Amino acid sequence: MIVALGVIIPFVGTSLGALLVFFIKGKMNEKIEKILLGFAGGVMVAASIWSLIDPALELSSEMGKWAFVPSAVGFLIGVGFILLLDSMIPHIHQGREDSEGVKSNFRKTTKMMLAVTIHNIPEGMSVGVVLAGAVYGNSLISLSSALVLAIGIAVQNFLEGSVISVPLYAEGMSKPKAFLLGVLSGVVEPIAALLTILCVQFITPILPYILAFAAGAMVYVVVEELIPESQMHSHTNLPTIAFSIGFVLMMILDVALS
Repeated sequence: MIVALGVIIPFVGTSLGALLVFFIKGKMNEKIEKILLGFAGGVMVAASIWSLIDPALELSSEMGKWAFVPSAVGFLIGVGFILLLDSMIPHIHQGREDSEGVKSNFRKTTKMMLAVTIHNIPEGMSVGVVLAGAVYGNSLISLSSALVLAIGIAVQNFLEGSVISVPLYAEGMSKPKAFLLGVLSGVVEPIAALLTILCVQFITPILPYILAFAAGAMVYVVVEELIPESQMHSHTNLPTIAFSIGFVLMMILDVALS
C-alpha cells in the first residue's frame, strides 16, 4: 500500500498542476512561476543530498576512506545519462523558442512534453530506488523518508503539469485537451519508479551507485533547467528565496521523519 502511494503521489502532483488550466486565464503569473521554479529546485537538491547521497555514503561506509567512490561514480554517471538524453531527444523548454537535441519535425507541443519527460525519468527512478531500499529491508532507508521524497517531487511536478497545460491553452488548445496532455506528461514517472523497484531487488549490491545515479540526474535537471529558467528577466530574488525555503523544508522533513 505504501509503495503504491509513493509511486502515485508524484503523478498526482503533475495532474493537479495540469488542473490549473481550468482556473488560469492566459499565462501563469511570472512571479508565481519563478517562486515555484525556485522552490522546486531547492526541494530537489535537498532530496538529492539527504534522501539519496547520504544513504549511499552510509551504505558504502565499510569501504573506509574509499566510501565516496560509489557515490561519486554513480553521481557522475547520472549526470552523463541525462546529458546524453538532453543531447539526443528533440525538446524545447518553456519560455524558449530554440529546440535542443537532434533536429526533428516534431510539433512544439511534442517537444515541450519531451522536455518534461527527460527529467521525469530520474525523478521516477529516485522515488523507486528509495522505496525499494525501504521495502527490501535496508535499515538506512525508511518508508517515511521515501514518502517525503515522493511528496517533494510531487511539489516539483505540480509546476511541470501547469507548465505543459497552461501554455497549450494560451496557444489555442481546448482546456480538456491541454489538461490531458499535462497529465500524460507525467506518466513516464510512475513507470520509471516501478521499473526501478523491480530491478533493485536483483542489483542490491550496487544500491549506493543507483542512489547516487538518481541524485546526479536530478541535480543536472536543477542546474541545467530550473535555475536558469527561474533567473530569466526580472524578479530573480524571488526564486532564490523560494529555493532556500524549499531546500530547508525538504531537509527538515527528510531528517525529522527518517
